[in-house]
This record gives sequence, structure tokens and C-alpha cells, in this order.
Amino acid sequence: KEVQMLHWWTSGGEAAALNVLKEDLSKEGFAWKDVPVAGGGGDAAMTALKAMVAAGTYPTASQMLGYTVLDYAQAGVMGDLTETATKEGWDKSVPAALQKFSVYDGKWVAAPVNVHSVNWLWINKAVMDKIGGTEPKTFDELIALLDKAKAAGVIPLALGGQNWQEATMFDSIVLSTGGPEFYKKAFNDLDEESLKSDTMKKSFDNLAKIIKYVDLNFSGRDWNLATAMVIKGDALVQVMGDWAKGEFVAAKKTPDTDFLCYRFPGTNGSVIYNSDMFGMFDVPDDRKAAQVALATATLSKSFQSAFNVVKGSVPARTDVPDTDFDACGKKGIADLKAANEGGTLFGSLAQGYGAPPAVANAYKDVVSKFVHGQITTSDQAVEELVKAIDDAK
Repeated sequence: KEVQMLHWWTSGGEAAALNVLKEDLSKEGFAWKDVPVAGGGGDAAMTALKAMVAAGTYPTASQMLGYTVLDYAQAGVMGDLTETATKEGWDKSVPAALQKFSVYDGKWVAAPVNVHSVNWLWINKAVMDKIGGTEPKTFDELIALLDKAKAAGVIPLALGGQNWQEATMFDSIVLSTGGPEFYKKAFNDLDEESLKSDTMKKSFDNLAKIIKYVDLNFSGRDWNLATAMVIKGDALVQVMGDWAKGEFVAAKKTPDTDFLCYRFPGTNGSVIYNSDMFGMFDVPDDRKAAQVALATATLSKSFQSAFNVVKGSVPARTDVPDTDFDACGKKGIADLKAANEGGTLFGSLAQGYGAPPAVANAYKDVVSKFVHGQITTSDQAVEELVKAIDDAK
């Protein structure tokens, strides 16, 4: 009667969201055994998981990103949730983009928890009003807005200098610079012509422009500490996935009153997504009831609504009403629906949904070297990117 869950949800907003699930399961008599491994990108958690799997001590479930689920499924260590999925109609309600990662060889091996999107700006409204700023619709307008903040003595851009954060921001810059078709070709299809194109060079030039607006202490900062800078009004804007909204919610802040959520300029109409999934392992028979209870609870409409309201993300089912969501959540749900129907829903390369982990890691490494001055020109950055992705394939 115990659910053992490995995850990297350790910030305030994330812990509050996870509590929703713990409470749901405790009502059914299941104890919760937390295995938290801190580190916003999940790398440390995945190292811990690898050790557990190698030792044969599988957790009931682990938070995972797309390609990692498929890797473990291929290794034959995942359970089979198909009976539960069929009974509850997951195939009709879960977007095809997510099923690509939660179904392997015709079997459901993971329960998608949410859909996050990364192409967002999070802005402190009081600071925005103070500097007389308006929503930036283009990249140049964003730079002009950051200049206004700088002139007013506010840190323009809150960023944590960790490779996954820098690459997550770069995802949005590439979509903004090159448009939807370019993003897909470069970061989902890994088309070499696109990766080494002038458009990619311009994307790196745009990254060089925006990185000048961070404070001197950005290196190594955790993402939620960067969010806190915006919440407190020490900084104007953060470019981050919508898990940042969970921090605003945990701090009792309200959209349009305390903070603003805009799509990254030039990316309206497209959604760069990732999805947290609970990968379910092939546990012994006496642990299967707890696993089924976890899977059922995770994809129930009530949990999908309650959890995602707190987490900042949107439901992994398309049939969950947006009634309880705030203005940013309603926009997120509408944007996902439109992108899903319009073919502009793209996997985030930085977040493990654009390409397999080896490619994503190579990408993060190159972007980070560029941000921290080890790669000095956009020509060199493009050359290194093509080479690193090629090697990683």
C-alpha cells in the first residue's frame, strides 16, 4: 500500500502541486514514499534512477521526460498500464504528441501529468507600470523594454546561468527568429542545413544581445531563485517555462494584477512543449495495485485540473475544463489546443522533447559555452552546434 515516487520537484510551487497527488492517494489508503532529488533540469534525478534500476530496486514510478521513458521501455523494465488506459479512454483524451512518448510497442508505459510550454515571458507588473512598458510583440521591442528597465535601475532579465535554463531561453529565441517551420526543421528534424544556416547564426546573435541584460551574479543560480527576483520586483522579466507560474501562485500572486504572462515575442500561435510523465516500472505483483491507483489518480480529470492549477502547466488531457484556471492558465489551455490542431506544437530541444537526451545535452553544452564566453562568435557557435549534434547522433 505504498507509492514510491522519484522526482525533482523541490521548489515551493512544485511541492505544493505534488501534495495534491499525495492527498488523493492517501484518501485511498496508499502511503507516499518521497524520493526527491533536487536539480531543476532533472539530471541528478535521472542519475539516481539509473542506479536504482541497475540495482533492481525500481520505484513505483519516476518523473521522467519523453525520450527517457522510451529508453527504459526499450530496456524492458517498464510496466504495462494498457488495461487502465483503455478503461479510462486515455487514447482519446491525451494529445498524440504525448502518446508518442507514453506508449511503447502498443503498450502504455507512462502517465502524462501535464503539458508545460517554455515560450513565455513572466513580468513583474508593478515594475512594468513604473517604467511605462507595454507587451513586446517583436524581439527588438523586447530589447527596447529591457533597456527601459536598465535605465530605471532594475535588473532587466532574471536568468539562472545553468545550461538547461540558457538553452530553454534559446528555444524561444530560435522560434522567434526563424518561425515555426524553421524551429521544427532545426530542433525536431535536426536538419543540418537549418542548423548551420544564417537564421541560426542570427539566433545566436539575438542570444548575445539578450544575455547582456542579466546581473553579474547569474551564474549557477537556480531557476526558482530567478523567478523570485521577478516576484519581488528586483528584476523585470524571466524567460522560462510555465512552471515559473507555480512560484507566483505559491507566493499568492495574481495574473494581470501582480504579474503578466506573454508569449515570447514572435512566437504567438506556436507552443514549444515538454511534459512531465510518471514512468511506471515493472514492479512485483504486490506493488501493482498502488501503481494502478497512482496512474488512475494522475489522469483523472479532477487531479489534472487541481494539479495543473497549482503547477502552472496545463492538463495532459484535452477534455479538462479551464474553469478553475487563472488568466495565464486559460491562455495556456487555448494555445495548446490551437497549436495541437494547427500543427505548431513542437518538442522543446532543451527540455528533452525535441530529440534524444544525447542530442539535447550536446545542444545545452554549446548554448552554455556561448553564453559564458567560451564560444565567442555566432559563426563558431553554429559550427560547434552542427558538430556536437552530429557526434551525439
